[in-house]
Amino acid sequence: QVQLAESGGGLVQAGASLRLSCVVPGRTFHLSDMGWFRQAPGKEREFVAAFSRSGGRTYYRDSVKGRFTISSDNAKNTWYLQMSGLKPDDTAVYYCAVATEVRRPQLPYEYEYWGRGTQVTVSS
Repeated sequence: QVQLAESGGGLVQAGASLRLSCVVPGRTFHLSDMGWFRQAPGKEREFVAAFSRSGGRTYYRDSVKGRFTISSDNAKNTWYLQMSGLKPDDTAVYYCAVATEVRRPQLPYEYEYWGRGTQVTVSS
């Protein structure tokens, strides 16, 4: 069982920035595609961003393009989601997820392992 650990959430005002972290166990980190998802109360889990190792590209949902950025620190086995210009609509529990190979990065069921999530709350 691969356990992922997210951190970095919090309560911020609109316009602020946060950086979420996702620590992935060693070998899994280097072999996996990864994604960030979020789920607001009463809503389905939705895609936020993803990175494909095989394709060497990143993907973002339209509403976060230009505001959110995926990055990684290979030495720390850590993925990051840098979020800026936060809006109240960004309020949700944010999850990171990985899988050996993801063909459709926007779909949650493509991912094998998930973290427990970190709460992001943006006040207006």
